[in-house]
Amino acid sequence: MKQILMPVAAACFLASCSEGEKNQATLTYPETKQVDTVDAYFDTEVKDPYRWLENDRSDETGEWVKAQNELTFGYLESIPYRDSLKERLSEVWNYEKIGAPFKRGEYTYFSKNDGLQNQYVYYRYKNDESPEDAKVFLDPNTFSEDGTTSMAGMSFTEDGELLAYSISEGGSDWRKIIILDAETKAQKGDTIVDVKFSGISWKGNEGFYYSSYDKPDGSELSAKTDQHKLFYHKLGTSQDNDLLIYGGTEEEKHRYVSGGVTEDNRYLIVSASKSTSGNRLMIKDLTQDNSEFVDVVDSYDNDVSIIENEGSKLFIVTDMNAPNRKIVTVDASAPQPENWEGFIPETEHVLSPSTGAGYFFAEYMVDAVSQVKQYDYEGNLVREVELPGVGSVGGFGGKKEADALYFSFTNYTTPGTIYKFNPEDGSAEVYQKPNIDFDTEAYESKQIFYTSKDGTEIPMIITHKKGIELDGTNPTMLYGYGGFNISLTPSFSTANTVWLENGGIYAVANLRGGGEYGKEWHDAGIKMKKQNVFDDFIAAAEYLIDGKYTSSEKLAIRGGSNGGLLVGATMTQRPDLMQVALPAVGVLDMLRYHTFTSGAGWAYDYGTSEDNPEMFEYLKGYSPLHNVKEGTEYPATLVTTGDHDDRVVPAHSFKFTAELQSKQAGSDPTLIRIETDAGHGAGKPTSKIIQEYADIFAFTFYNMGYEEL
Repeated sequence: MKQILMPVAAACFLASCSEGEKNQATLTYPETKQVDTVDAYFDTEVKDPYRWLENDRSDETGEWVKAQNELTFGYLESIPYRDSLKERLSEVWNYEKIGAPFKRGEYTYFSKNDGLQNQYVYYRYKNDESPEDAKVFLDPNTFSEDGTTSMAGMSFTEDGELLAYSISEGGSDWRKIIILDAETKAQKGDTIVDVKFSGISWKGNEGFYYSSYDKPDGSELSAKTDQHKLFYHKLGTSQDNDLLIYGGTEEEKHRYVSGGVTEDNRYLIVSASKSTSGNRLMIKDLTQDNSEFVDVVDSYDNDVSIIENEGSKLFIVTDMNAPNRKIVTVDASAPQPENWEGFIPETEHVLSPSTGAGYFFAEYMVDAVSQVKQYDYEGNLVREVELPGVGSVGGFGGKKEADALYFSFTNYTTPGTIYKFNPEDGSAEVYQKPNIDFDTEAYESKQIFYTSKDGTEIPMIITHKKGIELDGTNPTMLYGYGGFNISLTPSFSTANTVWLENGGIYAVANLRGGGEYGKEWHDAGIKMKKQNVFDDFIAAAEYLIDGKYTSSEKLAIRGGSNGGLLVGATMTQRPDLMQVALPAVGVLDMLRYHTFTSGAGWAYDYGTSEDNPEMFEYLKGYSPLHNVKEGTEYPATLVTTGDHDDRVVPAHSFKFTAELQSKQAGSDPTLIRIETDAGHGAGKPTSKIIQEYADIFAFTFYNMGYEEL
């Protein structure tokens, strides 16, 4: 058995610790058996001694999870300031949060959380009333006793008479759809089950489109799902009779299929993808009986979507011959690319458009910071929208007939604030500003650019208390993602206020593989260029250390999902660089990720071990699970995952933890925190979020040598 050190009781801890030291007692890891599983990849055999931990339904795996959690929570409970961190997190979290309102039929709806409610509650009031008259419409806190069943999506009919909403149980990506009479809230028809990665799009009041996979053989939380299908459910009929609209052929598998009806109910738009990048796009005229699907784009080389239509005129967003995206128009009678006409051209900045109130709103990322321009339906620039500051905006979407729109604004020191926007004169006023127990004026954010290994300039935003001394002693959390064309733009985190209040620095690096600078930036961090992402992150850490923001002894690295891979790869390549590593729900077994749930759809970013010998060797060369080395001193590591994570299955985290525990040569702990009735993150109840952050911060501060906070 391997042994590590853990904190002893608080009284002994406080009595005998000198500054910067950790008083620890011996802790023994649970036994994790090894098996003789070996896989052959081309001419290479690879051992997988912890393969048995992939069986999430076995009693043996359940006992391992129980033993690991007992070890981890015993360690965490012994940290003297864990409870005070939880208390402060609860205090700062306890403020009213309100979502932007939207009209459906005779009512205006909005979501609200009083402060510490596990799930947001949905309210409504008559359109001729005031928000003060609002009454509870749906309360997801009543869906389950422990708050682990959450609202996952809502879709009203155009007249607002019917509502279909989806729920997630225990954080799973598998959903159920429930249909209500919106006026009486009486359920209509049966619950639709076994729905995954799906929107809900009504066709009039008759029925709706949704997407799902066939229930897999074996565990629904880990077995492979790679045939996504679009269905139509007619109200009042059995789900068994739902019509298959698209997908399901063995000749051409699609891992992601979605369908939506245009606002005027004229067209059904279907997008089909084989991976997370690139899609085929089709339309079907719903006004014509027995009409056929017409291809808009019949390849999978680009991202393309229909954002709006005016009669038969389609407005299309695409990165085809425009890596930063553009909007084009075309008539639905001949919608192929050769007939496209320019509408809003590509610029040097990445475009993310929306529509509302009869206008287009082009949001651009300028070095990961938002800029918004308003256009009319002729493509004429109306104005550049004046924003409240430097940060991130979201919203501006709405119905064509809306007379007001709403947008949110946030950055690392500004809680998300909702503004009401007048699309005719461009004026905006505060609609809802959070009253949070945090002195935002005492903190500052600044954007810097640092140089990565190959000379590429990478942006990073660093947030901390004003007047902080750069002497290399500040506890610092470096966060990153770097994948799947996802952009990290400035946003406020209630949890991070507690990190900042305790003298922490929070740094976010905009790594290659993300979408901050368009398709080329994304493609510079995929497949056999994935090492660029890790090099960018390593260079960010070195910048913070060289600039005396922190030191290796006071640096923690954190990321989730693809960001968990980032942390795992960085800590195995440069274990000397940081004191604490925090990989969350990470993709950590790069040789087998594509064999679980919908993982094969991530191949655009990663490639797979089955592609060719070169791709296999490249993946094996950085796969965190396969690069844990015997005799290496690894940083203090707290792996976090959820037992219902059916996107990045917890087996990744289980196996990686077992490898680290068996090979850790240093005295720093390797622990795994496995949340029960929790998935990849969406819908997690507030109570679980607060406790998880208290544990992460306690573990981090403690392993940086802090006696008290």
